[in-house]
Amino acid sequence: MVSHFLQYLSSEKRYSAHTLRSYSQDLKDFETFLLKTEGDTAWQDISPRMIKNFVYSLGEAGVSKRTINRKISCLRSFFKYLLKLGEIQNSPAEAVSTLKFYPTRQIPFSEDEMDAAANVSIPDDPRKKLIIELLYQTGMRKAELCDLTIEQFDATAGQLRIRGKGNKDRIVPISAALRDSITHHMQSQTAEFPDAIHLICNKKGGRLNEKFVYSTVNGYLSNVTSKTKKSPHMLRHTFATHLLNNGAEITTVKDLMGHSSLASTQVYTHANIEQLKKVFAAAHPRANQSGTREDEETES
Repeated sequence: MVSHFLQYLSSEKRYSAHTLRSYSQDLKDFETFLLKTEGDTAWQDISPRMIKNFVYSLGEAGVSKRTINRKISCLRSFFKYLLKLGEIQNSPAEAVSTLKFYPTRQIPFSEDEMDAAANVSIPDDPRKKLIIELLYQTGMRKAELCDLTIEQFDATAGQLRIRGKGNKDRIVPISAALRDSITHHMQSQTAEFPDAIHLICNKKGGRLNEKFVYSTVNGYLSNVTSKTKKSPHMLRHTFATHLLNNGAEITTVKDLMGHSSLASTQVYTHANIEQLKKVFAAAHPRANQSGTREDEETES
């Protein structure tokens, strides 16, 4: 049943490969939990209590609230699918609420930090610098980078066609320098792996491992910043923030990020107070008024 559900998400809902992998693991985790706590239980016999106990166990294990909510969402979708097929009469997941949490504000890397990163040299693996630049210059997700194929790169137009969530494609322009770096990398990679399909391969010519991308970003940026969070997502966050701070329209950033709604992009609009002051000073007609008018007559 699970395999049919995942096939349904792939063919009918057009979920991305990354989401399918996550949902597959979520359902395996739930099945493993049920075997340990309830024994061999049919899907028709799952109760809200069992799901709540699963959620509680995840919290006790230190799983983040964001991840727990994704697992709840996965179970809701799965039981909704079973309901659609007539396999169950009621969905036990509908009685389980997602967890409330308030994400901490993420501080992007500064432009100076990214300039410093561009000058860091890692001679042992040229792929690493290219990974950093691709993430920062396109704002793509970690999984999107790993899935990126050679045919998605258009050297003539200087752009990448990135396949995002829901298998939706978006076109993202790149700088001439990044285009040349990709071209040079592909020439070397093709000589070693003539049949490779991915834009950046692992050392065996296959798809990059997402953990490798994370460790690359974390290790690389440790050379230029003391910020605690150094992840591919923070480069995506930095991409959006720098565009907005330098005058890009939020709707344009939305399209470049591959967001389905503007609400997802608005989380990146919290410019720092100094940036707001600069914008106000440059743009508002009252910005340079002193607060008192020198031409006013004083009372005697």
